[in-house]
Amino acid sequence: MKNLFDVTNRVMVITGATGILGRTMVRHFAEQGASVVILGRNTAIGNQLAEDVKENGGEAIFYPTDVLKKNLLEDNYQQIMARYGRIDVLINGAGGNQAGATIPPDKTLFDLDLNAMRQVVDLNLFGTILPTMIFGRAMAERKQGSIINIASEAALRPLTRVAGYGAAKAAVVNFTQYLCGEMATKFGAKIRVNAIAPGFFLTEQNRTLLTNPDGSLTPRSEAILSHTPFGRFGEPEELLGTLQWLASDASRFVSGTLTVIDGGFNAFSI
Repeated sequence: MKNLFDVTNRVMVITGATGILGRTMVRHFAEQGASVVILGRNTAIGNQLAEDVKENGGEAIFYPTDVLKKNLLEDNYQQIMARYGRIDVLINGAGGNQAGATIPPDKTLFDLDLNAMRQVVDLNLFGTILPTMIFGRAMAERKQGSIINIASEAALRPLTRVAGYGAAKAAVVNFTQYLCGEMATKFGAKIRVNAIAPGFFLTEQNRTLLTNPDGSLTPRSEAILSHTPFGRFGEPEELLGTLQWLASDASRFVSGTLTVIDGGFNAFSI
């Protein structure tokens, strides 16, 4: 019987691949037999990650990029197509936040740094749109492929503090739903666009917000966990099953969806 979840030999492009969650995705899909293109800004981590994959019998290559620079993405596209000739899956994993786009307890809306807000929206929203415009061409030409956007719990609920990040990720969800119809009606029903919404995972970007210097939890972490039925943060590996499903033929009639991976946070009331 055919394994519907098989991704062997699929060419997968992952942006933001040098972060904690991205590295986990790269290693997993390489182990599953995919050819993984690692895109990110950290050259040292990217090259080492590609080497690690190859040492373990997988196929991966790193190309430095910036998801907000179209010329770099075009260069990446040409390199990928010259090497593999196609792109089967795109995971838009690049994103992030910065302090100026947040509103801490001792500040108000009127203290918001609009430049920081724009930068956060640019990174998360246009850092999804631009790679899709560039790498999605390969899917449009072949009339098949899977695009997976990384949204956030903040896209579903207006969480305190993260004003810019939440607004940007909410826009990513809307763009995902829009793109579902756009790609399928104009380039064929074998092109799918979906998103996942991770809950709370400890990464380098949020570590100082969620943990103290001694490793103990901040009051914000305590509040998050008290509202999470599972009572803990997620592990990066817990995103992989959903990503595998969306990248494979197991989800061939699934498009325009948002899958929440949050230990029950979004569903929990009191």
